[in-house]
Amino acid sequence: MRRIGFLIPIAVIALVALLSSIFVVDEREKALVLRFGQIKQVRTEPGIGFKVPLLDEVVRFEDRILTLETELIEITPADDRRLLVDALVLYRIDDVVQFRQAIGVGGQRQAENDLSGIMESQIRAVLGSQGVTSNTILSPERSGLMDQIRENADQRASVLGLSVVDVRLRQTNLPEQNFDATLQRMIAERDREATDERARGQEAAQRIRALADRTYEEILSEARRDARIIEGEADAERNKIFAQAYGKDQEFFEFYRSLTAYEEALKGSNSTMVMSPDSEFFNYLRSDQGSRSVEGETR
Repeated sequence: MRRIGFLIPIAVIALVALLSSIFVVDEREKALVLRFGQIKQVRTEPGIGFKVPLLDEVVRFEDRILTLETELIEITPADDRRLLVDALVLYRIDDVVQFRQAIGVGGQRQAENDLSGIMESQIRAVLGSQGVTSNTILSPERSGLMDQIRENADQRASVLGLSVVDVRLRQTNLPEQNFDATLQRMIAERDREATDERARGQEAAQRIRALADRTYEEILSEARRDARIIEGEADAERNKIFAQAYGKDQEFFEFYRSLTAYEEALKGSNSTMVMSPDSEFFNYLRSDQGSRSVEGETR
């Protein structure tokens, strides 16, 4: 009976030692087994592990993607328009051995402090580089700038055992003291652009009007030329017809010409003419009158 009472504590101690030598690594974790601060095991896969009780210590690390929100950072782009930006950083612990050696016992809190410094320096370097203006930061080219920040930060975070998965710029605001000045400058720029547009429009309008005037003069000149040609051809045709009529019956031609002269001379409301009765202009009128008087005497 005494022997059983002696074995029970030993069995309990052995069970406790066995249980304390077993540890479980979750699928969301990575783990290191340390003995007096020295790394003895690296567990990156989920499952059951063993350690020496009382001598070994299990340090667990997150294997999931972690988030970091940076503080507001004041940057000065190439156009000297100061901006306040902050970023959302997605990262993960990629190498637990490197992470432990670089961070030490500070853990995730110390890692985030170091990563915040890296992100601030890279955001300033990329957004303040040559050719990057505030308009560039606010344009669709913003995604390319974020990719560049992520690549640069990932290279520098690798010495901490971290991997930067993604970087997203969130706020992009003007400092309060610069808002009014920036607003006035933007208004002045828009006014200048509007003035330039109006000047270009007036210049284009003058070119169009000049082209229209030149086209009008060319068309009018061509029309007048064509009219003169047609008039000349008509006069030639008329003279040809007169010549043919004169050749066929000279007396009739002269009679027709006299009638035409009478018609032109007696146009309008004024039909009074002062001329000598013996004028050749009245030859056919006199002939007509003489023939009528002879005919009356005969009757």
